[in-house]
Amino acid sequence: MAEQNEKNILGTAEWGRGFVEELARETLKERKAKRRWRIFQWLAFLAVLAFGIQRCTSVAQVEEDQRRPASYVASINIEGVIVGGSGEEGVSADRVNKALRRAFADPRAVGVVLRINSPGGSSVQAGAIVDEIRRLRRKHPDKPVHAVIDEVGASAAYYVASAADNIYVNKASIVGSIGVILGRNGVYGVEEAMKKLGIERRTLTAGKNKALLDPTAPFTPEQKAHVQSMLDELHRQFITVVKEGRGQRLKESPDMFSGLVWTGERSIALGLADGLGSVDSVARDVLNTEAVIDYSDYSPLQKFFRQIGAEAMGGAWQQLESRFAAQQTLRVE
Repeated sequence: MAEQNEKNILGTAEWGRGFVEELARETLKERKAKRRWRIFQWLAFLAVLAFGIQRCTSVAQVEEDQRRPASYVASINIEGVIVGGSGEEGVSADRVNKALRRAFADPRAVGVVLRINSPGGSSVQAGAIVDEIRRLRRKHPDKPVHAVIDEVGASAAYYVASAADNIYVNKASIVGSIGVILGRNGVYGVEEAMKKLGIERRTLTAGKNKALLDPTAPFTPEQKAHVQSMLDELHRQFITVVKEGRGQRLKESPDMFSGLVWTGERSIALGLADGLGSVDSVARDVLNTEAVIDYSDYSPLQKFFRQIGAEAMGGAWQQLESRFAAQQTLRVE
């Protein structure tokens, strides 16, 4: 009898354990189903939101195109440091060149105006913009390109401006800085200070010149001569672009390509610029239209915010993007 009772108890325990396990499995399935449903709801919401944004931007773009006049000037901003990549503070060749191609392809754009406010930046990016301007000008010889320098048009920014048909400035603009500089990771060599502080340098390289720009490494006369020859070559390239762009308008002097800057008024006298003017005055007086359309290349969210009139949101997005700015060691100055 006791043995039978024990079997019954064990059977009941096994059944109870099985019931609890089954209940746990069912509960887990239910939770997984709820979680999958919530994920599906979120994905559906995001899909509807994305579709709504796409529709809004498409409708806004169509409406904007319909509101545009029969002819206008395409304005492209080159503002901030000229750097590579995308989504960084300032502008890159990729961003500017996309805007240039759209502007040149638009039959209603009677001309292109580069609105420049930049201290310079990457010589590679500036060269890519210049090459694209020249290519598009050959392809569309009847569509002029003018540059308007606002506060500053120096270094790589002037490199870009020199590819325009004409350069206009404000009398107080800062113009020029035709030169090249290469900073050794902050310019200063700290190897002697490290010795005095008892700090051991442990940088390992394969290739005796691999640590050429390491501020903790010695800078040999041979390395300095090599770097200087490279800078001289880049400087000659810069000078060639300026001379090709400005031609006989330049009034060359020993200081013109020394890296000095001048006021806008003085730059006109030197032939570095052609006259005083703004984007509006160039559109009105040179290109014979008062209509100016901004063709600057923005990110999709910036475009959306601008199209629905949320300028403040677009500005906030631009500030967010600027936190990821890339820094270039080699730049035209």
